[in-house]
Amino acid sequence: MNQYVLDTSALLAYIENEDGTDEIDFLLRQALQNQLLLFMSVMSSVEIFYISWQEQGMVVAVERLKLLNNLPITPVALDNQFVQLIGEIKATKKMSLADSCIAGLAKFKSAILVHKDPEFEQVEDIIDQLKLPYKTQQTKL
Repeated sequence: MNQYVLDTSALLAYIENEDGTDEIDFLLRQALQNQLLLFMSVMSSVEIFYISWQEQGMVVAVERLKLLNNLPITPVALDNQFVQLIGEIKATKKMSLADSCIAGLAKFKSAILVHKDPEFEQVEDIIDQLKLPYKTQQTKL
């Protein structure tokens, strides 16, 4: 059975109805039909909570955590089984700790990493990826 790890960027794309929502919605429907497994690192929950709080307030942050808990996604805590793998990624790549944890989970699960974050291009050689459309940088006039 195919397994996927949803990065924070993919989850936020779904929550905020950005480009890539259709792909996430398809994966969620497949998971509901037990045709694939979806995982997310608890680091993504933390990121979604604090980003939402900073941008839209505590009420929205709490609502988004409730939404995540109702989706067919299995949250995975940091575990001694893949701490070394996460540490190796963090030590050898220029990635944030959160992204190293998410990439480490995908590698540990032999799962496809779903994201819209160019930072993960650094681990394309070791982790299969489904890239959602990246956000374009808007220039200020």
